[in-house]
This record gives sequence, structure tokens and C-alpha cells, in this order.
Amino acid sequence: MKNFKVFWVMFLVSIFIATVCFPAWGAKTIKIGVIGPMQFVQGKGHWNGAVMAADEINARGGVKVGDKKMKIELVKADSNEFLNVTDATNAMERLMSRDRVDFVVGGFRSEAVLAMQDIAMDYKKIFIGCGAAHPELCTRVAKDYDTYQYFFRGTPINSSFLVRTSFIQMATVGAILKKSLNIPKIRVAVVAEKAMWADPLIPAAKGFIPKLGMEVSGIWRPSPVATDVMAELSAIQRADTHLILTFFSSSVGIPFARQAGELKIPAALVGINVEAQKDGFWQATQGNGNYVMTLNTYNRNVEVNELTKPYVDTYVKRFGETPTYTADTYSAIKHSIVPVIEMTGTLDADRLVKVMEVREYKVPGGTVAYIKDKEGRPLHDLKWGPGYMTSLGVQWQDGKQVGVWPNKWVAAKGAPEVTYKGMVPYKIAPWIIEAYRK
Repeated sequence: MKNFKVFWVMFLVSIFIATVCFPAWGAKTIKIGVIGPMQFVQGKGHWNGAVMAADEINARGGVKVGDKKMKIELVKADSNEFLNVTDATNAMERLMSRDRVDFVVGGFRSEAVLAMQDIAMDYKKIFIGCGAAHPELCTRVAKDYDTYQYFFRGTPINSSFLVRTSFIQMATVGAILKKSLNIPKIRVAVVAEKAMWADPLIPAAKGFIPKLGMEVSGIWRPSPVATDVMAELSAIQRADTHLILTFFSSSVGIPFARQAGELKIPAALVGINVEAQKDGFWQATQGNGNYVMTLNTYNRNVEVNELTKPYVDTYVKRFGETPTYTADTYSAIKHSIVPVIEMTGTLDADRLVKVMEVREYKVPGGTVAYIKDKEGRPLHDLKWGPGYMTSLGVQWQDGKQVGVWPNKWVAAKGAPEVTYKGMVPYKIAPWIIEAYRK
């Protein structure tokens, strides 16, 4: 009897040690941390996309891991990264040490994500970034693969590709203005918020705009949270500007668009304005955001592939709004993490990484493939271009956001023409037409 009791105690102790020291043995769920600025729309997108993916996967019985099924459990972490990088790192540390998550998705501001990335890498946890665009997040993977191999970019395409896409959309609009209004040479104002992700876009714009046969009329760097940009807009108007190229990821996109519309500045707004991606933009600008164009990921009327419409329609039905790109936590979980777990039958990060970095697969926003750097080293950065991730160009036309690019886009000589289902023609604001046809 005594020996039996000793055996039973030893058995219970061994189970406890296995569960604490090797949590995957005793785990009943796959824990995924969702980190982002949860008090802001970007973080809400992170959470909504993740919830939708988890619910769909759990409804079918969960994730097949070897010979068993495991449900997904989400853990929300408010990074507060707009206001405090330290809060962001603390939130990531809690996910790692207290919540003991298996994976992490999310992150928005590059400055904060770089710091959060280091923590996730210390714990060797796969972290799929769903918001930050700075190239360094992935160049780190190439330079120090052993440390950073667990990071992948899920969305958006990096800022170098974002600016290239913005330039293509700018050139498209510039050509329309030049032809329709007989403007000899288009002058472009570059307006970028003071933020790390936008810093490399300024020298790129200065170098590339003249190559398009256009001129730079000036550079402006307002605060990401500026509420009054009349001074910048007045200076832009005095600089005889025909086109305004914006790089906004934060709230400054609202007052800039609203005040430009109020002033009826005869210059077309193109580029990146994350606020203009949202359904509430029209109301927030009181209708003065009419004819603003921005790079975007989704539009209710545009189908990039067969996955786009079901995803967007379901998201709109559930949350009452079109998904922004931070909601691609949905794809990070449903189309990236889960399939690879089921393919390998494991949660082991090292084994998963080897499969993730060579996969090519469709998501609602395009086709994912990961590129390498010039030396052939893995970057875990998204491939850009026809057939892969291109983003969209959307414009506000009389209260509706519509897709206007790519529309018969040819990326290079001999390349296939790209037009997604649901695209409509770009429209020039009537006050611009009036100003140049006098």
C-alpha cells in the first residue's frame, strides 16, 4: 500500500512537471496572442480579424495537430503603441511570460513593432506582423536568421513596395490630369507624417518624381496627430501644386482631407491615407473628402480573387464595416499558421518556420510568397507585383468608396494586364477641372 502511494505521488508530480515545463504536452488549446493599439481602429481591426478566423476554425472542430484536434484560444494585448513604446514591450512580455502564447499576430507602429519583435524572438515564438511596414523588420531576418527567423510580415507590403505602388498610382492620376486638363508639367507636393515608417519615403519621392517627368513642389511633414493643417495646405496651394502625394497612417489624414476639401485646393490627393480607407471617412470629413484617393487592401465591390468577396462580405455582416488591412490577422491565422500546423502535425516553431518561408498560397488580398534578399537570404517579406500582392487604389466618389486601380495596369513591358473585378474609372474633382479650364 505504501509503495502504491509513493508511486501515485511520483506519477502526479511527473504530470505536473510535464505540464509546467513542457506546456505543449498538457495544452488543450493553441494560444494566439493578438497585440495592437486596441483603443484605436487599427487594433480593433487586429482583434476583429483574429476573432473571425478563430471562430471559423473552432466551428469546424479546431486545428488538427497530429492525431488530435485543438481549439484556438485568443489572448488580447493592448500595446498602446501610438502613445508609448514601453507599454508595447510590456504587453508583448506579458503574452510571452504570463499568458504563455504559442503564436503572436498584430503590431502596427514600426517603432514599437521593432521592440516587440525582439521580445518575441527571445522566446522563439512565431510573430506575424500585421500592420508595420518598415523594411528593417525583415532585413533583420536576413542579417541574423538564427535570432529573427520567427518573424514574418503578414501585411502590408513593406514601405519600399508601398511607395512604389503609390508612385504608380500617382503617375496614373498625373497622366489623367495632364491629358484631360492640358497641364504641361505636373507639380507634386509630398506630405508625409513624422513617423519612422514614412522616413525612407521622402528621399524615394525626391528621386523618383522627376523621373516621371514631374516636379516636386515641396515637402511637408505634419504630426501624425495634427488636428489643423491649414498652414501646410496654404503653402501647398501657393507652390502651384497639381497633385498631393500623401503618406498618412494616423489621424492627421482626417483634417488634411477635410480642410483640403473645404479650401477646394485644385490639386488631386493620392498616395496613402489610412483614415480614407475606412467606411467612416466620409462622415468624419463631412463630405469634404470627396475625390480623395488612397492605397488600400479591400473594397466592398472589388474582387482580387475568389477568397476576397466571401471574406469581405462576412466581415461587413459581422462587424458593420469594411475590413482595413490590420484585420489581416484573419489571414495570418487561417491561411498561414493553421495550415502549416496541420501540414506538419506540430507546434514546434523551428519546424513550422521551414514550411512557412517556402509556401505560396492565396489570401483574400492576393497571393502570399516570401522573397529573399540579393544574397539569397530569407527575408520573410511579402512578394509584390502582378499575381501576388499589389494592394488597391480606391477613391471616394460622392459618398462611396470605389476601386480605381489596378485598372488595365501593365507593370512592365510584356507583363500581363491587371484589372480586378469591380474596378471603375478615376474621377477628377470638378473644382480642379474648373480651375484649369478657365
